[in-house]
Amino acid sequence: MARREVRVAESFFEELDRQLPSDRGAHGEPSATDFLLIDLPAIADEFAARFDELPPAAPGVSSIRMFLGSAVLVPAVVVHGVEVTDGIVHLVGVEIDAG
Repeated sequence: MARREVRVAESFFEELDRQLPSDRGAHGEPSATDFLLIDLPAIADEFAARFDELPPAAPGVSSIRMFLGSAVLVPAVVVHGVEVTDGIVHLVGVEIDAG
């Protein structure tokens, strides 16, 4: 299938704000804005280019996939994406292990 369009749902931003501060930490710890600008574009690209290859978030539900991996700013991250219509994926959740 062709690349999917990826959008970010309000729930994603809410979860991100609960996990990362609005300002960068005194020792360079990433802020929510840092994550959005530096890490999220590459993760969104994974959903756009490889949605069907990402692991399902729930057994037997192919419309909900997850990206599991590391990113530039965080050592571990899980992002959940839902294909809401053919070719459009909404990123709905994020879980970050900031180390």
